[in-house]
Amino acid sequence: MEIERNELLRFSTAGSVDDGKSTLIGRLLYDSKSIFEDQLEAIESTSRKKGHDGVDLALFTDGLRDEREQGITIDVAYRYFTTPKRKFIIADTPGHVQYTRNMVTGASTANAAIILIDARHGVIEQTKRHAFIASLLHIPHVIVCVNKMDLVDFSEEVFTTIRSQFEAFAAKLLIRDIRFIPISALLGDNVVNRSENMPWYQDGPLLHTLETMHISSDLNKVDARFPVQTVLRPQREGFIDYRGYAGRIASGFYRVGDQVTVLPSGFSSRIKSIKGPNGELEEAFAPMSVALELEDDIDVSRGDMIVRSNNMPESSQDVEVMLCWLNNRPAQPRAKYTLMHTSNEQKAMIKEVMYKYDINTMERIKDDVELKMNDISKVKLRTTKPLLIDAYKDNRYTGSLILIDDQTNETVAAGMII
Repeated sequence: MEIERNELLRFSTAGSVDDGKSTLIGRLLYDSKSIFEDQLEAIESTSRKKGHDGVDLALFTDGLRDEREQGITIDVAYRYFTTPKRKFIIADTPGHVQYTRNMVTGASTANAAIILIDARHGVIEQTKRHAFIASLLHIPHVIVCVNKMDLVDFSEEVFTTIRSQFEAFAAKLLIRDIRFIPISALLGDNVVNRSENMPWYQDGPLLHTLETMHISSDLNKVDARFPVQTVLRPQREGFIDYRGYAGRIASGFYRVGDQVTVLPSGFSSRIKSIKGPNGELEEAFAPMSVALELEDDIDVSRGDMIVRSNNMPESSQDVEVMLCWLNNRPAQPRAKYTLMHTSNEQKAMIKEVMYKYDINTMERIKDDVELKMNDISKVKLRTTKPLLIDAYKDNRYTGSLILIDDQTNETVAAGMII
């Protein structure tokens, strides 16, 4: 089917409590007819039991029963839908300051972020916090949806004022593309269909923006990075001498005949063949999963990286990272953790906490070095062996890592390499 080949867009939603995130996603799914009949019937039934006249759109994303009973969304809810033009993965993240870690988790792989603003309240502290985290994660596209325009009489003046407020704040952030859309998620204005109540707004509705947004340039096509996940040595007839290195291309292109270097050993060779799921390939690119065969017999193992010889990543045992602490237990001073980076696993220690961010004010705090849940800090990590890294802003895959507690096997932190 043609739809199966559609480009995938991942986007996250964020906003203050009661700004209408769940209602907005419900409206997107409902108006784009992306709801199965049995789901719709169940939600219609639940809406009637709650005494609603129509469908409670927020129920499409409030997946946990106890969340529904409390009337709030407290976790990251992932939803999937498809239109004839594009496939989507939505991460609905909570707005409370104590769930910063959830927003970081939900937005870490996003191509775009939707930030909701209540038209009655304008830009508030939580709006700034969400924009700051989107900037920190280098999300390339931000769509600011000024919601509940029906409660301010669809006023162009209100929308223009909020837009100016956000632009003044965003001038200090690293966001390449910001778009503004006035909407009413409850009534459907400018969500899937163009609003008749706001003729002064001439651009497309939200779904059109998501469907037409250019995202191919978000992948790093320059730096060829191939972390080896496993070594293939099939013992079948015709494959006796075959030795392939399988994994997913993190970035860039690889072609048969390319001069490559295996790191950390530094040995060089040329690509003899590239095999994909459907057979031989002349070239492959991110994010394809392939097996590379080299012309020379080099000792290569899981955790190594095959790169172009004229384009090397940085290699270092002291790595500066923006770290978001995810665990209930604070970080232990100079404790050792298992660090996972691409297909590489090794021990690491938090050598120094350089400063922490006040998420609401964006101020740097240097006199409080204890890492607690939801803290975002700049730290120095010391690893047992050199890491092969790129800056997160250049390559999300080779520029990100996680720390795991050896005793509990819990993921305690996520980091973005600076």
